[in-house]
Order: sequence, then structure tokens, then C-alpha cells
Amino acid sequence: MNLPIAKYGDPVLRLKGRRVEKMDDRIRELAADMLETMHAANGVGLAAQQVGEALLLTVLDVLQTEDRPSTLRLNGREIELLAAMPLILLNPTIALDRETDIGTEGCLSFPEITAEIERSVAVNVQAETLEGNPIEIEATGLLARALQHEVDHLNGILFIDRMSSVAKASLQSRLKRLRKETLRGEKQNPARASQINL
Repeated sequence: MNLPIAKYGDPVLRLKGRRVEKMDDRIRELAADMLETMHAANGVGLAAQQVGEALLLTVLDVLQTEDRPSTLRLNGREIELLAAMPLILLNPTIALDRETDIGTEGCLSFPEITAEIERSVAVNVQAETLEGNPIEIEATGLLARALQHEVDHLNGILFIDRMSSVAKASLQSRLKRLRKETLRGEKQNPARASQINL
């Protein structure tokens, strides 16, 4: 099922996710719906907060973005991206490489807004699969950037928080307009608040 994506101004985006303790049918269905939603929106990642769930759950798929290559090691073995995508990660923790670079990022919760964001070049992520198995991911390139972006979401951190003050100032009027539209939409649809499962 294609889910509505929370936009900037929705308070759920600022919530820190709860650990997923039990991999049940509800979590599996949510993960499947998140993948469908992400693909339909042409995204490379989606966090549970973006669909109204404050959980430590994210999905990623960087296969459609060939102009920004990635490398992936899964549990210590180099893996072709095609064999590993999409990724569904529960309860991820991330360790960042010291080397950084600046790259363009967007976010499904911020339609048509992009910015240059400094991120680590490589990351190491420890997480769990839907089957409850531990998984270790070492990534570079777009996948490393997407993992950092999504783990930030799981902790209530948005990509605008990583922007330079100059970039954020230049986007201020667009951000205010988006926030106002989101709040107006919530007033017109008060049932939306009750649909958020915290």
C-alpha cells in the first residue's frame, strides 16, 4: 500500500524512533508498504517517521541512481548492489568515517528542496533484518550518504539541520511555505493526527 509521506512541519518527523523489539506481521507489512511508497516517490530511502511511525525502521534502494555509485560490504563480504537491494534495516546504529565530502541531497519530506550537505565518505552500520538476524554494512558513495540521511531521520534529525547557515537562510521562505502548507493540511484533516502510531 502506498502511504502518505509526512512533510516538513509534521511533528512526527522530529520524534526519535523506538526500538523494534518484535518482528511481527505488522512490522513486515509496514516495511513492504514503505518500500512501495519509496519506489512510487522515486526515493532512495525512507524512514518510518516519514510515514507517521516513530520506529527504528528504514528502507533503502540506490539501484536507480547509476550516476552516483556505491560500494557495499555485507557482514565482511563485498556484495554487488543488485544482490543486496532493497535493504530493510531495523534498529540501526552508525559509525562514521572521518573523511567527509559535500554532495547534493533532497528528501521526500521536503518536495523540490535540495542542498549541499557534508557527510562522511564511508559508514559502518549495525542493524537487524526482518528475520531478526544481525547485519553489518560497510558502505561508500550514495549508499553511505543515504544511510546517514535515514539514520538521522530515525533520530528526529532532518537534512536541513545539516545545512550550512547560508544554505538554510537562502531556503527560509520555501521552508516557511512548506511548513504552513503542512499545518494547513493537518487542520483540514484532523483525523491525520490519530493515524500516527507513536
